[in-house]
Amino acid sequence: MPQFPSRRGLLFGTAAVSAGTLLVGCTSNDTGDKAAADKQPAADDKPGKAVTIGFAGPQADHGWLNAINDNAKSRAERYEDVTLEITEGSNDTAQQIGQIETLINKKVDVLVILPADGKALTQVGLKAMRAGIPVINLDRIFNSPQAYRCWIGGDNYGMGLNAGHYIGEKLKDKSDARVIELAGLDNLELTKQRTQGFDDALKNYPNIKKVARQAAEFTVESGQAKMAQLLQAQSTFDALWNHDDDQGVGALRAIEQAGRDDFLMVGGAGALSAFQAIKKDDGVLKATVLYPPTMAASAIDLARALGQGKGVGGLAEFEIPSSLTLYSAVVDKDNVDQYMSTGFK
Repeated sequence: MPQFPSRRGLLFGTAAVSAGTLLVGCTSNDTGDKAAADKQPAADDKPGKAVTIGFAGPQADHGWLNAINDNAKSRAERYEDVTLEITEGSNDTAQQIGQIETLINKKVDVLVILPADGKALTQVGLKAMRAGIPVINLDRIFNSPQAYRCWIGGDNYGMGLNAGHYIGEKLKDKSDARVIELAGLDNLELTKQRTQGFDDALKNYPNIKKVARQAAEFTVESGQAKMAQLLQAQSTFDALWNHDDDQGVGALRAIEQAGRDDFLMVGGAGALSAFQAIKKDDGVLKATVLYPPTMAASAIDLARALGQGKGVGGLAEFEIPSSLTLYSAVVDKDNVDQYMSTGFK
């Protein structure tokens, strides 16, 4: 998973299952849609002013990014008054800039942009705003707030914080508890934020010590290799936090191959495979903390509201907020059924 934004913005407390419920103009015109976004109820199902939304994201080379695209497409299909112009997606910044400039030249009403690199694409965000096209900046943040009208994204620090508190509560009565961490790419700011949140949470539990940390690469293969190294180095520990459910597939393979079942594991992001394992409850994986891809559905809702001059239901203001930070809910066996439809493959 590439670079994500720093922890910032309004803490909106929006869990994945309800990421779009408060947005005026959220509606379902087709109950047959299959994406998680279609499970979310709507506040206003009446068609309004026609809005053309341009959507530009990076190449969907990760399960989470595939889910981002699926959520955006499915949400847009629910509205009779929305036309979605979606680009092919690219991790090449120059190519993505070109795709966004094409959308600007088409004079779309609103742009939703998940940049491959927020810093590199700041100027094209500014170009759109100066052309009178409001921008919803999705997840990876531009360098300047002038480059977007609204930012919406996840809470990387909150992921670590909530994972740490979940593990802390499970181990609070165990003396000299030991935990380990399987992180993501260490050169990404998001990884540092997730680790910082985790470490800050553990400070509340003096009986718990983090004894090892290994960085992986958000892939199944790296998760398996790095987890195998951790298992070799740590003969005993009580809990593992894994930053990403995709690399967690590999981590679970390594754990199974080692025949280990003497600890609990918490994942991250909200993959369907993780939810299914949590529900089955016959292995080490007991919970995962969300980084909800339903944020893309909410971005479409926000773009529609902007295009129609509406605000957010449940808030007194006439305008949508300038930023929305989604909540990293903990999903375990007690609430997994509620979130199952939001799981990504």
